Amino acid sequence: MTNAHIHQDERGVAWIDDTNTKVVEVALDLLTHGWSAEEIHFQHPHLSLAQIHAALGYYYDHQVEFDEQISRSARMAEVLRQLASESPLRRRLRELGGRA
Repeated sequence: MTNAHIHQDERGVAWIDDTNTKVVEVALDLLTHGWSAEEIHFQHPHLSLAQIHAALGYYYDHQVEFDEQISRSARMAEVLRQLASESPLRRRLRELGGRA
C-alpha cells in the first residue's frame, strides 16, 4: 500500500515527505489539542493541507499501533519524570530542609 506524502524510515517511523515532521506529531496535534487540519496548517505552515490530511489518514489507517506507541511514550515520560524528581541532589537538599 502506498501513501502519498508519507514514507517510513529504516526504523519503521512514518514521516511526512520532504519535511522533518513525523506523522505521530500531526496525530498528537489532533489528539491533544483537538485541532482541525486547517488549524494544524495554521500552526505548522510548512505543512500543506494535503500533507496534513495524508498524515491524519495514515494515522487513522494505523490508529491502534500509533495509540499504543503514544501510550508507551507517555508511560516512559512519566517514569523518567519520577526518576528525575528523585535525583540524589534533590533528595539531599530535601534532607537538609530545602524545598527541592
